[in-house]
Amino acid sequence: MFFNTRLTCLILIALFSSAPLVTAQEAITHVPFRQVASDGGPQWFGYYDKHAFSSDDRYLLAMRPPQEGQSPQPEHAVELGYIDLHNDDAWTPIGTSTAWNWQQGCMLQWLPKEDKIIYNDRRDGKFVSVIHDPKTGKDRVLLQPIYTLSPDGKYAATLNFSRLAFTRPGYGYNGIPYEKLDDRTPADEGVFLLDLETGEHTLLQSMEQIAAIDFQEGMNGGLNWVNHLLFNTDGTRLIFLHRWRATEKRDGNKLLGRWNTRMMTTDIQGNAPYNLIDHGIVSHFIWRSPSEILAWSNEPETKQKFHLYTDTTDKHAVIGEGVLTRDGHCTYSPDGQWILTDTYPDKDRMQHLML
Repeated sequence: MFFNTRLTCLILIALFSSAPLVTAQEAITHVPFRQVASDGGPQWFGYYDKHAFSSDDRYLLAMRPPQEGQSPQPEHAVELGYIDLHNDDAWTPIGTSTAWNWQQGCMLQWLPKEDKIIYNDRRDGKFVSVIHDPKTGKDRVLLQPIYTLSPDGKYAATLNFSRLAFTRPGYGYNGIPYEKLDDRTPADEGVFLLDLETGEHTLLQSMEQIAAIDFQEGMNGGLNWVNHLLFNTDGTRLIFLHRWRATEKRDGNKLLGRWNTRMMTTDIQGNAPYNLIDHGIVSHFIWRSPSEILAWSNEPETKQKFHLYTDTTDKHAVIGEGVLTRDGHCTYSPDGQWILTDTYPDKDRMQHLML
């Protein structure tokens, strides 16, 4: 669920075209929808902050997994392709990937500013990223995977997906064992910047540096890691979540125990890091502007709510009081005036959409 910068996603098109706009408190609006055709097998896209639609909104990216109901194993390849919404939902395959998970797929998405597709894969014992040109059918392989793209499509931010698979199963990739099981804050891992033109790979903030910012004693107790990287709307700064377990327990190579989370930002040169949210809980978030961030988070005076933060300051305010009462996958319209979000499944396993 993501606001496309040209038209928006199909859900939003239906919401705007079918009824006058109302708040979640005023009414439940029934909107037209249709299933995007498939061959009967499962298909899905991925995370809410990725671009599923081509620039003209004609082609919709999708993944077709080999099975449902189990975690991807190293030998499980997901099929990748796009759906032609103007041609009876015709399916065009573009390749496969063995670097994927159910939460975020293989980071499949359209490159901003050009109609090329990028995704992660595992080749020759390494995680890489692949840029596919649908017009020529040719691929260009970069020797690092990607996590998130800058708005101009020139850079990607990334991390070590093997460490993430160990510290947060379900978000990393299987297939390349992680060796540094006892290194709590490695100096050669953290948040990286990847130049998509040259392939240059730069460490912006190491785990050692990140943990040293407003250090807390609990950070020594278990492994530290980063997750959920996202550029701001003009590509000048970057969000990441820093997580650690204050008390580490293991079942073999499986980590147990609750973790702590804080949100940090940095510029794309790795300078001016800022500890923005540091009260134990930060969940889904989105940039509203180059300096404003909406996040489901915990604040001492307001508890867990959606808050709007101003980067590099202590300013924050509750958003959607009494309406946005549950955590959800939030995005803004291009003008920053509307929030599209959902909820986690209720007791009937139903998710609710809100505008």
